[in-house]
Amino acid sequence: MKSKILTSLLLITILSGCATYYEQNIKLQTLITSGQFEAADKELAKDTKGAEGKNRYLYFCNRGVVSFMNGQYETSINYFNQADYYAEDYSKSFGNEALALITNPMVKPYRPEDFEAVLVHFYKALNFIYLKNYEGALIECRRVNIVLQNLNDKYKKHKNKYARDAFAHCLMGLVYEAAGNTNDAFIAYRNALEIYEEDYKALFGLDVPEQLKYDLMRTAHELGFGTELDFYENKFGYKYEPEDPDKGYLVFFWLNGFGPVKDEWSINFTNTGYNDGWITLANDEYGLSFPIYIGNKSRNDQAAFKNLSFLRVAFPKYRERKPVFSTASISANQESYPLELGENINAVAFQCLQDRMMRELASGIARLATKKALEEVARNENENLGTIVSIVNAMTEKADTRNWQSLPYSISYCRIPLDEGMQQVELNTSGRMQHSVPFTFDIKKNQTTFFAFHNLESQQR
Repeated sequence: MKSKILTSLLLITILSGCATYYEQNIKLQTLITSGQFEAADKELAKDTKGAEGKNRYLYFCNRGVVSFMNGQYETSINYFNQADYYAEDYSKSFGNEALALITNPMVKPYRPEDFEAVLVHFYKALNFIYLKNYEGALIECRRVNIVLQNLNDKYKKHKNKYARDAFAHCLMGLVYEAAGNTNDAFIAYRNALEIYEEDYKALFGLDVPEQLKYDLMRTAHELGFGTELDFYENKFGYKYEPEDPDKGYLVFFWLNGFGPVKDEWSINFTNTGYNDGWITLANDEYGLSFPIYIGNKSRNDQAAFKNLSFLRVAFPKYRERKPVFSTASISANQESYPLELGENINAVAFQCLQDRMMRELASGIARLATKKALEEVARNENENLGTIVSIVNAMTEKADTRNWQSLPYSISYCRIPLDEGMQQVELNTSGRMQHSVPFTFDIKKNQTTFFAFHNLESQQR
């Protein structure tokens, strides 16, 4: 029996490894970040277990991004639908949960971060926009805030501060306008303004985009909402200048760099004592205290938990991948139109992980306490076996470092009036270096052309 236990623990240790998810998938990440999307698609296609494995959510998201970048919009939607279905249908496997308690959470199927579940709908909306299916795009925009509300409703304690998405409402407004529904566009822009002012400024240091202010005043003017137009002119401090009715419009989305990757860090906890069936593990440096009820455990297990003196628990953390470019603008009509930050995905990622840290700490402590108790039981039976279990515990204590790593660092945008016909514009980016890229668009009078461009350049991790 002892040999079987030892063999199992050693096998788990070998399988666990010490590399992060990023390091395990460096080939795919290199292909994506270097713009080799056809090669990335072939690399993903070789993963015959990807669609059924524990990382299937990330597999489908990566396939969705790669297909989008390859211009395969319907295929991209299908992949994102599968990721979305899995996120909604996520259910715990008791076998994986039990195994995670004696190893680490990397053995469980990946559950997406809340913002990752949201951004699936952004990409689906872009795909629908390229297919001229504006109703499909609007459905995805609406689902963003429904998803956030449903996720937050599940958390009894330590709810997320990222509970509403401003940029989803901006996108919704732009699509409504393109579809000729100015009234709903005005409502969407007004909702976006509220979230930028009430949430995004404090959480992410993100001000209201000037483009959104202009969009609000324009739709108020077009609807004949004189009172609302006066209100926003006074609020924003400038007068609205009506647009030329013979123009067409270009909405340009600038996806910049790549979002963060997960690494790990650890916190030390000490056992502050046993009282009435409870032990309490605490960390004075961070002011953390976690009571664990052991009164329902066996006598041997209770003794093992009481003897706990010191724990080191591993947790995930993000490492930022700063983009090479920090600002961008579009040159058109002999003017420069700044691309304004609408969604700082990097900041949202850090906030989401911070929001769930207390939930993560509780599960991490429960995991390691169980492992330490098993170690104590093994040592009581056999000193050598206890030593081996202790070594295995240390080697398998690992944070879940999986995340969707093909997401951009940020999304910026602008809306530009252009004359009808073939029009050339230029994307100008600056930061650690400067670069310009020309584009040509076939502009139609009173119609909106949407375009998304992803600058892949990022500083080395």
